[in-house]
Amino acid sequence: MSQASLVVNQVGPLALIQDAGRFGVGHLGITQGGAADWIAFYWANWLLGNPLNSAALEIVMGGGLTLEAEGEVTLALTGADLAATLDGEPLAPNASVTLRSGQQLVFQQPRQGLRAYLAFPGGLEAPEVLGSRSCTVREQLGGLQENGQPLKAGERLTWRGNTHQPRTLPEGLALRMPTSGCRLPMVLGSQVASFSGNSLYQAFNTPWQVDNRADRMGVRLTGPVLGGTLKGIVSEGIPLGAVQVPPDGQPIVLMNDRQTIGGYPRLGALTPSACATLAQCLPGTQVWLTPVSASQAQADYRRQFAHWASD
Repeated sequence: MSQASLVVNQVGPLALIQDAGRFGVGHLGITQGGAADWIAFYWANWLLGNPLNSAALEIVMGGGLTLEAEGEVTLALTGADLAATLDGEPLAPNASVTLRSGQQLVFQQPRQGLRAYLAFPGGLEAPEVLGSRSCTVREQLGGLQENGQPLKAGERLTWRGNTHQPRTLPEGLALRMPTSGCRLPMVLGSQVASFSGNSLYQAFNTPWQVDNRADRMGVRLTGPVLGGTLKGIVSEGIPLGAVQVPPDGQPIVLMNDRQTIGGYPRLGALTPSACATLAQCLPGTQVWLTPVSASQAQADYRRQFAHWASD
């Protein structure tokens, strides 16, 4: 019996193969990449009993992405509600779904959130490039063709394992998408004292709006104009979630496909969980920056991984 697959009948705005990312290569100028909402991504793999880092599909906006089953397979869908349907019947996110040969899975438009994750038994088959299967469009790395490009019509998705009995989310656990007014915890950085007192007050006591200039490289926030004594710094390494403030005074939160070094002063960096939240915020969403200590951020990170520790 031949291996089942999914064929891409129609593409949407952006559907990328992603795993946890590409690490240990920043000194070469190669970015991290990986699933932008890593929490939803890990839960998708957990639902199928996969290793958490297994390659999955990150689907942005939906936009009519249509996948047709060639054979039977059980998948897991988490993250944003992109009005997904199976042969026209609505699907709820954060659960497994079984497709039979000829059935079509369609992602339409965002209802809540921005990015959905579709996990496959054992993870998607794709060449490993520098330790990861993640697509990085700008660097032309990863993906089915090893060029970082999103899915194209006519391509086929295959996977590395066999279907096992899927899991359900732990009782009482709800994976909610961010709503307007959500808070983004942030660890303050070494340059925070260079910002004026008024700017710091505004930064943490005024709502920011997610701009439509947002992608996997960075998310611009619009609101009060921030300023201080530093107009630029010697370029230095940039962590995930770094909150840079360029000369126009409007912060940019740097995400998975960020450049590896930069020379704008920084307020600090969002926690990993806050980055996952921001990755699901549609343009126009109102957010608040909330300072936390490094120890608080680390404790939150450990609590999140405790959900999967038994695996």
